Order: sequence, then structure tokens, then C-alpha cells
Amino acid sequence: MSAPASHADMLPRGTLVIAGGLVAFALAATSIVRIAHIPAAASPVAMRAENHIAPVATRTLRFLDRADGAVVIEDVDPHRTAAVIHAGEKTGFIRGVMRGLARERRAHGIGDAPPFTLTSWHDGELSLTDTATGRSIELTAFGSSNRAAFAALLKAPTA
Repeated sequence: MSAPASHADMLPRGTLVIAGGLVAFALAATSIVRIAHIPAAASPVAMRAENHIAPVATRTLRFLDRADGAVVIEDVDPHRTAAVIHAGEKTGFIRGVMRGLARERRAHGIGDAPPFTLTSWHDGELSLTDTATGRSIELTAFGSSNRAAFAALLKAPTA
């Protein structure tokens, strides 16, 4: 028969010391930020409002799935098709962003009727805002080619 397992042998002492040190560091850093009244990082939306940065171009769009797998991008204001992304086209970034936003809408019980606002700002940023949930995505953060996919929608003629 083997001896019963001892709980003392489960974690090495060094691991416990490091874990305790990480917890102590997190508490100290949090305390310093609170005591010194260091402001939290501002969101891009708040920074634009604070600095009075105006939009350069805005387009209100609705993204609709078609039975053949294509995504129809409809310009809401003239109520015309702005673009159609066929299945297999190199616009996976647009599909990915919209899939994530649609998932959030489903979680809130919102359909695809409310539009999105695509905005190019004077400071060079590009954002997509869900008018139903208020969520805003800063598209410039995803790189120039991904940003360009959405920027093209600002310039796309209505069909």
C-alpha cells in the first residue's frame, strides 16, 4: 500500500510565493491609482467630444443577409443599395465585424432593422456605431486594409 497523498506536496512553495506577490502588486497598483486620483483612460468617443472633433463624412447603413449568402449593404437615407458583398469575396473583415454586432443584438433581442452609422472623423479615425445598442467600434485600430474596407462604403455610390 502506498502512503496517503499529502496536501503539502501539491504546489511548490515558490509558486505560492509568486502568486502572493502578484496579488500584492495588483492591490498596490490599484491603491496607488485610487489614492493619486489618476483618471481612467478616456474612450475615443469621449476624447472626440472633449476636443470637439467633427465628423468629415457620415453614412447610415443597414446590413442585411441574403439567402444566397451575400450581404446587402443598404444606405438608409436614400433607401438604396450601397454595396453587395457576395459569399467568398475578400471582405471577411466586414462580415466578421457585422457578425459580432449581430450576435450582440440577438442577445438584446434586437433585429437587423436599426441601422449603423459609419463615420469618418476630422482626426483621421473611422468608427462604426450601432444605433440600437450604442456600441461604437474604432475601425482604424484594425489596420489600414481592414479600415479601407469600411472606408470604401463611405464613398460607394448608391445603386
